Amino acid sequence: MDPSISSASSPLLRLHGTPGAANASPRPSLVAAARQPASSATPLRAVSPSPSPSRPAPASPAAEPFGFDALKETFSVDVAAAEARPLAVPLAAPFTIASSRLDAVSNVAVRVELRSGAVGWGEAPVLPSVTAEDQPAALAAAGRACGALEAAPAAPLGALLQDVAGVLPGHDFASARAGVEMALIDAVANSIRIPLWRLFGGASDTVTTDITIPIVAPNEAAQLAAKYRGQGFQTLKLKVGKNLNSDIEVLKAIRLVHPDCSFILDANEGYTADQAIEVLDRLNEMGVTPVLFEQPVHRDDWEGLRDVSIVAMEKYKVAVAADESCRSLLDAQKIINGNLAHVINIKLAKLGVLGALEIIDAARKANVALMIGGMVETRIAMGFAGHLAAGLGCFSFVDLDTPLLLSEDPVYGGYEGSLTLCTKLFICLQFLFKDSSYCRLHSCLLL
Repeated sequence: MDPSISSASSPLLRLHGTPGAANASPRPSLVAAARQPASSATPLRAVSPSPSPSRPAPASPAAEPFGFDALKETFSVDVAAAEARPLAVPLAAPFTIASSRLDAVSNVAVRVELRSGAVGWGEAPVLPSVTAEDQPAALAAAGRACGALEAAPAAPLGALLQDVAGVLPGHDFASARAGVEMALIDAVANSIRIPLWRLFGGASDTVTTDITIPIVAPNEAAQLAAKYRGQGFQTLKLKVGKNLNSDIEVLKAIRLVHPDCSFILDANEGYTADQAIEVLDRLNEMGVTPVLFEQPVHRDDWEGLRDVSIVAMEKYKVAVAADESCRSLLDAQKIINGNLAHVINIKLAKLGVLGALEIIDAARKANVALMIGGMVETRIAMGFAGHLAAGLGCFSFVDLDTPLLLSEDPVYGGYEGSLTLCTKLFICLQFLFKDSSYCRLHSCLLL
């Protein structure tokens, strides 16, 4: 929307990679890893934020993802087995946003095994009011795609991804499609021993994320902010949009315990345009300027989105992001051509992997800034999104924190300490089922 806007950092969760990882040693045997005692955990490593200018940088000019497009045309994929299973994980606390509330993750995990023995994993997240599917629908849809992959003859990766899109078309199946696409791409990356961040461009082996505070009472928000400050977090994403006055009180409470933090506001469609502008007015009176205002109005209120974007930038130098309003390439083109927002939020679960790459390409060509986020997901989906973001290197805002909100982590390995995600190559996972509605995943890092 504004080609002059400059980058704002989103500190705090880092993924690390090793440049020589592609030449790694053969994969060790998979073992079910036991949870390590807390005393043996790697200490948290806080990342100092770089200065946060008021306006995000537009996405860098489009660049060909390293190897991925060529791989789609040249790499023959022969799927031996594919399956979808329920993935249920409790949250540490209810996760409330303006449009819904979650008490547990009820997602779908997807496993694809190639005839070569290489295995890939994906995740289809379910978030009411955002994804079209609930868990049974996502499970059934992913199962259909898995069946199609098992029945398909060996074919180029791109052809199989198109087959998946044919079985699971459009936004109604976007989350399930994303989970199957992740698993298929991950299996191929595993097969050729290339880390996903390199496959998607190799721009960086590091990304940094914010941390989210859901809609809670002011005292609880203050406790969370103090906790995150102690852990080194400097950028807080605050869920707002249910009650304007309560939102202001929460912001005041957070400022008392974390006065130097940077804010991202996410209304999840909860405000009218007038209310969104009022929030910015009142924050300005408090001396608070958010680095980003995400989805302030209803997804279909295009005029309201444009009005808030104009006032936010011209009056307060605050960028506005379109999230729920961007669910397809057509939506993205409408936002870009109409100058309706400064930033487009990419989420694999609402677009699919290939759909996300199409919108990323369109935004970069139009010099529109990008954000990458997620639903409420485990490290499977968040890890894939992190690799994508690191490899492409074009995101001004990174919001990939939801594994930190789970009460127990079903995916072992991959993270260094509790905040640092290691991406030396890729993560291989093994299911251990406790019952039909819960699967525990264990991972071993291919070193």
